[in-house]
Amino acid sequence: MRKSIIFNYISYFTVFCSLIFLFLPFVTTAQLGGNGIYDFLNLTNSARVTGLGGKNISIFDDDLNLAFNNPSLLNDSMSGRLTLNYSGYFADIKYGYASYSHDFKKYGTFAAGIHYINYGNFTAADETGIITGEFSAAEYAFNIIWSKRIYKMLSAGINIKPVYSHLESYTSSGVAMDLGLTYLRQKSGFSFAFVLKNVGTQLKSYYEENYEPLSFDVQLGISKILKHAPFRINVTAHHLHKWNMRYDIPKNDSDISYDDETEESGKSLQNFLDNFMRHMIFGIEFIPLKSFYVAVGYNYQRMQEMSIDEKIGFVGLTWGFGLKLRQFGISYGRASYHVAGGSNNFSLYFNFNKKRNKKLEQ
Repeated sequence: MRKSIIFNYISYFTVFCSLIFLFLPFVTTAQLGGNGIYDFLNLTNSARVTGLGGKNISIFDDDLNLAFNNPSLLNDSMSGRLTLNYSGYFADIKYGYASYSHDFKKYGTFAAGIHYINYGNFTAADETGIITGEFSAAEYAFNIIWSKRIYKMLSAGINIKPVYSHLESYTSSGVAMDLGLTYLRQKSGFSFAFVLKNVGTQLKSYYEENYEPLSFDVQLGISKILKHAPFRINVTAHHLHKWNMRYDIPKNDSDISYDDETEESGKSLQNFLDNFMRHMIFGIEFIPLKSFYVAVGYNYQRMQEMSIDEKIGFVGLTWGFGLKLRQFGISYGRASYHVAGGSNNFSLYFNFNKKRNKKLEQ
């Protein structure tokens, strides 16, 4: 019996590692924002994650929205839950996410969802400026998530995301995949996670034979609940596949370069620390009650890239709060992107599981 259990664990782990190596060839050319397609996949749907800085892959509890960021966080306590998310973004752009989960015991926990972004309507004109009508733009991604505990304190998960993009008369389709591992010590309130985001490829290009890379990301995350205080500390490291995330603004805009080799000033300690911090996102949750939380986060990269010298303001800071009852919950999160404004995220969840959810395994 014990040999059979060990064999199952090895099988799950082997399949997971095989999927990673199978899709690695598709991500070797992936770069940072602006050089990859379907970048809406990286938008923060959850109000809770918004309040924690915009990225979090390591909180292990019964919040179904967390599985969108790390599929290995999906667990049986999320079974029978429906989550709805909406965000009012910039320039009247709207996006959201909806998902439902069900646990199948020995087969693992599954969730299905849809992620969308609507860019709105635009005025169409010809090359002479004569208005010819209107056009729209929107993108969609389905989410098929599976997760299973492969060892007492280790969970693995996968999120398969077929993507469809419609921009005016141009269409594209592709498939992306998130692969996650989470190590959990429930008694001490510690969790560690590793995620490969948006592993995949474009299946149909906007232009014939002009295929583009996806916005790939490698992330690590740590969460720790303090033993004698109602706080959870969260640290998330992102874009670990590319060290240099700095760039210097030259005298001529046409000379801007993101190439590692062109940055001579990167050897200094100041630039090293600046580059290091651009990979880090920090978040703190204050949890005075099991049914209520307040979150504060800090995104250093966002502050460096979106603030202006004359007035930094609250750029890079995020905050939010949430109320969680047995059958219903609501949360709100706000992120400051620029002194001109920020984004607001709203999340609702409904629990249709009449049975009391299982206590998370220790």
